[in-house]
Amino acid sequence: MLVILALVAYPAVYHLLTNSPVANLAVAVLPRMDSMVAVLYFALFAMSFDFISGYTGYLSFGHAAFYGTGAYVVILIANGKVPLLPPGTPFVVSLLIAAVLAALLAVVIGLVSFRLTGVYFAMITLGFAQVMYVFVRGWDYVASNPRDGPAVGSTHAEGFGIGIPFVDQLNLAIGSFTGDTVTLLGHELGTYTVSFYMVGLVVLLSYFAMQRVIHSPFGRVMIAIRENEERAEAIGYDTFRYKLGAFVMSAFFGGVAGALFAGFRRSVTPENTFYFLVTGDALLASIIGGFGTLAGPLYGHLFDHGVREFLSNRGQGGGLLPYLQETLSEGLLTTQLPGGISVQGFIQAALNGHASLYVGIVFVLVVLYVPSGILGTVRSRLGGKLSETLPARVWGDR
Repeated sequence: MLVILALVAYPAVYHLLTNSPVANLAVAVLPRMDSMVAVLYFALFAMSFDFISGYTGYLSFGHAAFYGTGAYVVILIANGKVPLLPPGTPFVVSLLIAAVLAALLAVVIGLVSFRLTGVYFAMITLGFAQVMYVFVRGWDYVASNPRDGPAVGSTHAEGFGIGIPFVDQLNLAIGSFTGDTVTLLGHELGTYTVSFYMVGLVVLLSYFAMQRVIHSPFGRVMIAIRENEERAEAIGYDTFRYKLGAFVMSAFFGGVAGALFAGFRRSVTPENTFYFLVTGDALLASIIGGFGTLAGPLYGHLFDHGVREFLSNRGQGGGLLPYLQETLSEGLLTTQLPGGISVQGFIQAALNGHASLYVGIVFVLVVLYVPSGILGTVRSRLGGKLSETLPARVWGDR
């Protein structure tokens, strides 16, 4: 609940700090609102990856196939290229259809892949995803130039609405180029803020659904498979069915994440959906946040994205490099260092375009010294989940 409240309060905190005397520092450190929307929908994808990989021990290196399926189906429906579904189909309906199709794809992939284990399972799922990636890049039906991917046409110029289907008054449009604004208590919530709350609502419901499955008898069998699959089979569980079921559910929520991505961005490409590095980013978020914690990938991706944005070189402010260039005096920036390089040149050489390098260093340090990730380490230090152990530490036995 504290995390949810913190996320709910983030837009207000961001607005206050970026319009305060410390605005330059706040803009440099705090992720922008559009970045926070991206954090939410990709965190859902990373959670879906952790759902299967962290709780059954089967690394799905081809998980991007489901993310891409969800994204492409939404755009194709919006452009009237899916039979029986008109371009005006409500976004929530398109989202559910995209998620179901991703789940059906997981059935096909899982029936083949779960006949293997270990690295062989990881490689065959990666192979399926790469086949789809190559196929989509050359599929002229999706766009005139499939390598660049499809974009939403004029039929959805008003944005994609999240809410109750077919009831316009109970829908709020999301989108990076168009969307709704809302006046609340005399303050206008901009497009990005509305998108943040509506995408966050879908992510929260999806998280609760996955959490419920994990804490059900089905989830206990998933954990048993991760710990000792042979023993789970020995006591009578059909582990193949449980693994396939978990794989299908993870694909469903991966499709939801892809649909949210497409709804917000209004365009997709093979590189930012089906490409194997998309799964790599989910793996990175899971390891940094805590493998097998479900909520950990949210913190991991927020950390990853925050570091990348902080160390990025953006032309319109934001990030460490523009902050230093604006804050440091001209005399200091032109000061010569040993080796004939100025302070400004050193800052440029150290920060400009090297965000991925520093994220990689952090990743190595996390693997070496914090192998349980951020959330996993906190839980191990407290002796259990925060919701169970933190109140006891704060209030004692009262």
